[in-house]
Amino acid sequence: MRVVFLGAPGVGKGTQADRITTQYLVAKISTGDLLREAVRRQTTLGLEAKSYMDDGKLVPDAVVIGLVREKLADPVCANGFVLDGFPRTVPQAEALGSVLNSKGLALDLVVNFEVSREDIVRRLSGRRSCQKCQATFHMDFAPPKVNEMCDRCEEPLVQRSDDRSDAIEMRLKVYDEQTAPLVRYYQERGLLLPLDGSGTANVVFQHLSQELAPYRAV
Repeated sequence: MRVVFLGAPGVGKGTQADRITTQYLVAKISTGDLLREAVRRQTTLGLEAKSYMDDGKLVPDAVVIGLVREKLADPVCANGFVLDGFPRTVPQAEALGSVLNSKGLALDLVVNFEVSREDIVRRLSGRRSCQKCQATFHMDFAPPKVNEMCDRCEEPLVQRSDDRSDAIEMRLKVYDEQTAPLVRYYQERGLLLPLDGSGTANVVFQHLSQELAPYRAV
């Protein structure tokens, strides 16, 4: 199984990727995780990425693709993989295609999780976390017992700066600008599967599992 999960911030693709990798025993590839691990291990690509990150700059596609290429060569990907939130642009998609082609591989499916803008804003703006124990809550879906206080250590909960309404709108604007061409790119190649991500995590997982069943590893 070789699939890509697309979707705006807050659609739940990361949650579904975690579930699918457990269900089908395939690797989850998240570029954020790859970058953090490469920096931690101080690999050549990790050090290059860190130089950009320290300056507050975007890590170039060439570095990100290099990390993905290295990960795909890892034996943990032999049984398949889920790419979570990557590629984000058409050039990244083209580079990914070249990497896979060089290995005699191809994508099976690209799942585009669709959730209304209103629901995305509600999901993201309601998130809270505890800076002391890292516990996470949601003011609508998983609220703390005492308003804005952590259940575990009774510390005040905080909202991430990028989960505030103005930041969310900017994140969605950037996503729309970058991803609309990417959705068309995969649609034209017959790989795109639109999936309703507005239900509960369990409902979305049930529908997703049905769609992915034909691609499961033997």
